[in-house]
Amino acid sequence: MTPDNNLPPLSLSILGVEPIDEFTREIADFVHHMITSRPDAGTDAKVEVEAKIGILRDRTSSQRLTLPVLVETILMPNEIDLKFESNMSIGQHKHFNTILNELKRISSLPGHPSSPLEYTHVKVVDSFYESRDREKIRVTRDEKTGTVLECTRKVRLGDLNIYSPKRAADWRISVNLEIPGKCFYLPIVSHPVGSPTLTRRKDRICYSHEEFKIDLTQVTSYTSPSAPPEMSHELEVEIARPALLMSTAAKRGDPHVSEIERSAFDELIRAFVNNARILVKNANDGWGSAR
Repeated sequence: MTPDNNLPPLSLSILGVEPIDEFTREIADFVHHMITSRPDAGTDAKVEVEAKIGILRDRTSSQRLTLPVLVETILMPNEIDLKFESNMSIGQHKHFNTILNELKRISSLPGHPSSPLEYTHVKVVDSFYESRDREKIRVTRDEKTGTVLECTRKVRLGDLNIYSPKRAADWRISVNLEIPGKCFYLPIVSHPVGSPTLTRRKDRICYSHEEFKIDLTQVTSYTSPSAPPEMSHELEVEIARPALLMSTAAKRGDPHVSEIERSAFDELIRAFVNNARILVKNANDGWGSAR
């Protein structure tokens, strides 16, 4: 009688359940802490959660960080002297543009397992001013018409760096507070005065999928009239609806709501993390000259 080599159905564990994914849970705990401990900036302030793709570099040598780990790892904040470089090469920019455009095409086909991607192409100019209370205000205008679209003061709440030794790129999660500024007809913060200290022209391809935005941006920066412009290319994924983020964060673990409502925040972060991981997995070599 020949032995049966087929693998029988297995339980998830000796308890019949799957252990919590500590990686995703750590990120969810971090984002939730940033939200719940944020300073009071009024009801109009929005929490922004984004993941940028880039390279973690040793601040002294400028070489890519090397750590004795085999798989992607969340770094403890402020324990390693490093810098994060989000600028990619033009070739890398084109690489991601091709991937995302193809994904947009096939996601609209019948039978595709995921929701279709949407696409917009925007061109804006960001001008940064120092307000009367010495805070930096960003004024965003439509490049073609000059219409003011937004006036914002951004406050960084915290960053979490993820080192990916098996990939060509790493990533960083940032949680920020965006406070609407007083800009002509937007009455919140003091009006920026004088000339802008920095101007950035953004040529941005915006892909949207369910609750997330993926922005592929070419940035041309002007620091002064006499200095030559600097060009950079960036890729980031962002949670699209701050109101949903705040609502799910408020119900996280609340015993007085349903299990679906209690776990909605962690599910949102799980999908956010998965999107960042997919982008990192598809990165190739194209992150500046220093290696």
